[in-house]
Amino acid sequence: MSELFAISAAICIAMSGMLIGELNGRVHVLRLARWQMIAAFLMTGAVSLFLGGWQSVAAWQLGYLAASSFFGIIVASTTYFATIYAIGARNTALMFSLTAPFAVLLGYVVLGETISIQQGGGILLVLAGIILAIGLRGRQGEGVSSPSEGRQVPVRLPWHGIALGAITAFGQALGSLCARPAMATGVEPFTAMAIRSGIAMVFFLMLSVLPIAALRRAPAVALKTVGIAVLAAFLGTGLGMSLLMAALAHGNVGIVSTLSSMTPVVILPMVWFRTGVCPPAQSWLGACLAVLGTALITL
Repeated sequence: MSELFAISAAICIAMSGMLIGELNGRVHVLRLARWQMIAAFLMTGAVSLFLGGWQSVAAWQLGYLAASSFFGIIVASTTYFATIYAIGARNTALMFSLTAPFAVLLGYVVLGETISIQQGGGILLVLAGIILAIGLRGRQGEGVSSPSEGRQVPVRLPWHGIALGAITAFGQALGSLCARPAMATGVEPFTAMAIRSGIAMVFFLMLSVLPIAALRRAPAVALKTVGIAVLAAFLGTGLGMSLLMAALAHGNVGIVSTLSSMTPVVILPMVWFRTGVCPPAQSWLGACLAVLGTALITL
């Protein structure tokens, strides 16, 4: 059952990324981040209240969770949305595979953990998969960040989009590292997520009152657009993370981590269905290499 939960989490996260891609050009990144954090806080906070998880939090743990919120949500979530807008959901999912290598490297630098030969090989495979799938040349348009009419359109990925993807993965890994001391002492997972998303929500709400031109000029949006943003938050932060936590609670951590990292693979059929254009063979092979590399790192 845990394996099914993990794969379902990967599917939900992939669907969330596709929905966010649909908002490109409609909603500013910071506005989207604010909506997402409000929705995530309400969802996870409600579950935490139901489970009584707030009683599991001590005052000293709040500092670790606040640092985790800054790096893993305030920074990483914002750059995650910006990456999807820049290079599309498919390539963003692939860049997110860098989270596992970054986590291993941070463990080595900060905690003095050792890197095995198997983990080193996994890091190389993840990098090879990303280079193969994204490459240094123009790739096929995926129809998420640009209109598609069922034909192949050459698109050169912008370097700033690739850089944003790397920052997202590094921020996510650093956020997980910061949360580790609190989670290791038994903080209820939904409560931890509610605290992290709540801090981020307050940050983005405060940001919205600043004289930022892009936000001040933000036009009214259709109810459908808001619905897409909320649905993306539900699938990604709500249902996706809940399934992942359920999988971790009942299964082997390494196997669950590997299966839940299959987002770069499961998103490819979604892109195919959405655009009517089959992603190139390099994308399939690169995504599989990235998942295999993650397996070597986590198993």
